[in-house]
Amino acid sequence: MTTVLRVQDLVKHFPVRSRGVIRKRIGDVHAVCGVSLDLQERETLGLVGESGCGKTTTARLLLNLVPATNGEVWYGKRNLLSLSRKQMRPLRRELQIVFQDPFASLDPRMTVAELIAEPLRIHGRYAEGGRAKVRELMKQVGLNPEHANRFAHEFSGGQRQRIGIARALALEPKVLVLDEPVSALDVSIRAGVINLLADLQRELGLSYLFVSHDLSVVRHVADRVAVMYLGRIVELAPTEALFTRAAHPYTQALISAIPVPDPRKERTRRRIILVGDVPSPVDPPSGCRFRTRCFKYAELSEPEKLKCVNEVPALVDRGHGHPAACHYAEALQML
Repeated sequence: MTTVLRVQDLVKHFPVRSRGVIRKRIGDVHAVCGVSLDLQERETLGLVGESGCGKTTTARLLLNLVPATNGEVWYGKRNLLSLSRKQMRPLRRELQIVFQDPFASLDPRMTVAELIAEPLRIHGRYAEGGRAKVRELMKQVGLNPEHANRFAHEFSGGQRQRIGIARALALEPKVLVLDEPVSALDVSIRAGVINLLADLQRELGLSYLFVSHDLSVVRHVADRVAVMYLGRIVELAPTEALFTRAAHPYTQALISAIPVPDPRKERTRRRIILVGDVPSPVDPPSGCRFRTRCFKYAELSEPEKLKCVNEVPALVDRGHGHPAACHYAEALQML
């Protein structure tokens, strides 16, 4: 398959400054630390993890919406992170984002027609049948074109997210970054939006980066899944391989928290409870960042624990068929 986006050693640190008139830099928030992944043509890559692990920052770095501290993001033969805002503008047509909160991302002073048409106007394409294009996009995402003159607040949450999707599709992109696109929606509405995204991918040949903290949703939509913890990718695998043979202790804990509809299986399956809080990204643990909450770490010998403390585990395949960043990774049957 053709690689659409290739990310290499992506790093983003946000400065922490002291209070007062002269605000000195006293540290850094290690939001993203050496992330490498790729997105294939017509693929959905899920990016999952707890809140605050760096998922959204990674997504925005991929589109050069946030300046990176280090690393590369290749789209074709161009490194997006080396481009200026002016140089990025033509590429914005091919790389679009759908935000988590549809209401906050839509201007309440504009009608739906104006919201969807705005990207076309910005890129000088509205004169080429823009009005008809807006009506076509509304039909494509399941909205009534007769409601084009209404405002965003007159629609439900699911309909507002469809407006955001239509707006993102206006310039006929090749890649969509979906930042928690259904997390704010009711379960029944969520299913409709997910099915819409699947239909659009088949019809238009889109590639998706699907950011979410809900593994049950990701299992349904993603072809591959990257699991993120405290700024690092800890496991990367095809979806079914991840859910049936998870190798990293953090992934295993996340999967064990997914409810199973069969009461008998739910009572007998293994539950892994994480202890403690997520460490501060200002001062992350040395070596393996997950060791402070890892159930496996507690069972290791002292020499093995020292390795976890002193050495950052590489994201490599240790015989499980997919890479996992754990010195002592062991595949477990989780579901």
